[in-house]
Amino acid sequence: MPQKTMQRSSRAKNGRAKANPTLAVDLDPANRPGVPMETAPKPLAGARVPIAHQHAEVPVFKHAGRKEMPPVFGTAQPPKGLSGLLRKAAYAKPDHKPGHWMLLLLADRVDVWEHRLRRSLPWAAPSAAAFLAGGLMWRARRA
Repeated sequence: MPQKTMQRSSRAKNGRAKANPTLAVDLDPANRPGVPMETAPKPLAGARVPIAHQHAEVPVFKHAGRKEMPPVFGTAQPPKGLSGLLRKAAYAKPDHKPGHWMLLLLADRVDVWEHRLRRSLPWAAPSAAAFLAGGLMWRARRA
C-alpha cells in the first residue's frame, strides 16, 4: 500500500510565502542574474589591447546562428575525410534539430574508425599482400 507523504509548506512562520531566489524573472533588470548576458560584452578595465581575431588556413565550421567566430578558436584537428563531410552536413542544419547532433556524433565515430584504419595501414597492407601471395603460391603448387 502506498504511503502518503507530508508536503512541507513554503510559508514562513508569519504566514507569508517566502521569496524564491531562483525565480528572478520579475526582478528589476539591474538585479537580474541574466542581465550581464543580455548586454554586449565589453573589454575589462585592465585589458591592455583588444584581442586580434584569429585567421584560419583550414576550414572551420560555425553554427548557423552565429554571425562571426569568437576571437580565438581551435584549428588543431581540421575536418578531413568522410567525418569532415558529415560535420559539414551537420553544421548546415540548425542547432535545435536532433539531426545536427546525431550527425556530429556519427562524425565522431567515423573519425575514430578513420584513425584506426590510418594507423593500421603501415602493417595491414604488407601483411595482406603477403597473405595474398602465399595463397596464390599454395594454389599454384596444388594445381
